[in-house]
Amino acid sequence: MITVARHALFALCLVGVGGGAAWADSLETALMPGPVIEGHAKWEETCTACHKRFDKAAQTTLCLDCHKAIRDDLQRKRRFHGRLQPPRACRDCHTEHQGRTATIAPLNDQTFDHAQTDFALRGAHADPRKVECKACHQPRTKFRETPSTCHDCHKKDDRHRGRAGTACANCHTEQTWNDIRFDHGTTHYPLTGKHRDVACRACHANDRFQGVPTDCYGCHKKDDPHRGQEGPRCADCHDTPSWKHARFDHNTSRFPLLGKHAKVDCKSCHATPTFKNAPMNCLGCHKKDDAHKGSYGERCETCHGATGWKTIIFDHELATKYPLRGKHLSAPCASCHKGNLYTDATPTDCYACHRTDDRHKGRFNSRCERCHTERDWKTLLFDHDRDTAYSLKDSHRRVKCGQCHTGVLYQDTTPTTCHGCHAKDDNHEGRFSDACERCHAVRNWKTLHFDHDRHTAYPLLGKHRTATCRSCHRGILYKDKTPLDCYACHKSDDIHRRTLGSRCEQCHNSRDWKLWDFNHDTRTAFKLDGAHKRLGCRDCHTATMDERVVASPTCVACHKKDDAHENRFGPHCDRCHDTSTWHSLNPGSSGVPGVRR
Repeated sequence: MITVARHALFALCLVGVGGGAAWADSLETALMPGPVIEGHAKWEETCTACHKRFDKAAQTTLCLDCHKAIRDDLQRKRRFHGRLQPPRACRDCHTEHQGRTATIAPLNDQTFDHAQTDFALRGAHADPRKVECKACHQPRTKFRETPSTCHDCHKKDDRHRGRAGTACANCHTEQTWNDIRFDHGTTHYPLTGKHRDVACRACHANDRFQGVPTDCYGCHKKDDPHRGQEGPRCADCHDTPSWKHARFDHNTSRFPLLGKHAKVDCKSCHATPTFKNAPMNCLGCHKKDDAHKGSYGERCETCHGATGWKTIIFDHELATKYPLRGKHLSAPCASCHKGNLYTDATPTDCYACHRTDDRHKGRFNSRCERCHTERDWKTLLFDHDRDTAYSLKDSHRRVKCGQCHTGVLYQDTTPTTCHGCHAKDDNHEGRFSDACERCHAVRNWKTLHFDHDRHTAYPLLGKHRTATCRSCHRGILYKDKTPLDCYACHKSDDIHRRTLGSRCEQCHNSRDWKLWDFNHDTRTAFKLDGAHKRLGCRDCHTATMDERVVASPTCVACHKKDDAHENRFGPHCDRCHDTSTWHSLNPGSSGVPGVRR
């Protein structure tokens, strides 16, 4: 066998040496593994149509040059070949040279993933027990040429006979024909209310989907209780949930329904089937309810609201020249409007209505609004500080008006001085003038704000601060001059009987008469020593003095009766005697005047 092969190979080489390119093609044909399939048979003699010498990778490109549809799928990543991941060479799946009848595109019905194609199997299509591959893929038909629309396969099952179109998937699902999923909302007539529960045939008789009426009257003419008197536009009043529920928007009409009108049954106002003859004014329906008996006119809506007769919407402030404030807002209309509303003039001044409430009996004028407000008679608007030249302070703020204004308010002049009102309260009996405010405060008569230290040249010290004004000011305060010296007030208290003069302050102070601090040694030229220290003031000062104390500093002035020398030794007793005693002589004294020991 080896020898035969060598001879054959040698013969081929000889042919190749003499034949060139033609010899090479014959050689490839001679070496071909086997015949190609019927579809590739016309290229069987031309190997270069599918193969490129020494380049296996070029084979896929040559395949796609012929199979342009597959190349388009790969580029657009669609269908089965375009979704293969990772991409593979054609020869990996499709093997040639296995004979004319060979299947070079084998598929495993059990493992093939139909979702990789442009037609994913769902519902009944995905159940192999209901649908086999051959039911859709006919023999000698390429898989990509298999129809993908419902109508292509199920035309024979179309009960509508083409009247509903060929887009079966708009209504039916792959699960079963009886499963309807059509969304009527995608049409010009969405189904609402009870229309959702109506069978398709109720509107689409004989499977007619074109030219079906979309207006209510087209289907419900027989249900019209108005018998055509209100026209064919049922939807203006009624809605799909129920005929009995009228959804007519009365607010779009000339008579909007507000308040209680929105809950009233239509027949209450529309007594006849037609709605055109219903009254438009309040009195047309509510004349029997008019509590005013026509005295307030016929335009009830001017005052009353639709929520109830007791709800008053009349804005007195905007519609009249008399705005309502305070308690006027809650006052019944009849309390002011006692006659015909539009013919009898209603007074607008306070006194016209509140004359009986005037506690001032007319003394304070008829213009009540100057002082009182609408909130309450006791609430006063009048500001005495702002509106008059007399500001009310402290206790005056708590005083009632009638205590000061005893006459006619705007006719009689009201005094503004303290004494004008408080003359009867003057316990000074007029001696301190009528300018009470100089000393007394408004808070209380007993509270004095007069500062004697600041307002006068005589500051009050010690017990003077607790002394009453009368104890010093015994005459008329601003007419009679009040003395400033001590003796003028305390003459009766002078126990010295003027022996020490009238200048009490030289010894005494205002704290207490018994507290005195006169120093005879430092404030006089006569120093008290010896027996003089035990003497009282009266022992030396026996004569009455005027203002200042004038006394002789000589011993004889006081001791003349004690002079045993009978003035023979002169008046200077201190030359020999000292102050301890008369019998005691000064050291160095001989007892004879002028002679020293």
